[in-house]
Amino acid sequence: MNKHLIAAFIATFAATIVAGTAFAAEVPASVDARKCKAEYPKASLLNEEQGAVSMAFLVSPAGDVVESKIEKSSGFKNLDKAALKALTACKFTPGKKDGSVAQTWAKVDYVWAL
Repeated sequence: MNKHLIAAFIATFAATIVAGTAFAAEVPASVDARKCKAEYPKASLLNEEQGAVSMAFLVSPAGDVVESKIEKSSGFKNLDKAALKALTACKFTPGKKDGSVAQTWAKVDYVWAL
């Protein structure tokens, strides 16, 4: 094997190790959305509104929601509010940073379908 090929292999191997380490440094918080059912808003039922809302939740090390926000609307304000309210009340599994429980963000999609 020539010196340049060995150097390229070592550089690639080192970059893979560093990238893998950085990736494993944080595990986001999670929630079982099936256990956190939101009640379909009555007005949305009458208007036959459906859609998916994408949300983000900042979760404390204890599993409680510290902050929440809508990242992508379902297109219907009532559906977005109901999903955000229901999931904010849920107990999350906290995330980890560098192997320790920590405050992290969780992304959750909630689908409203009739």
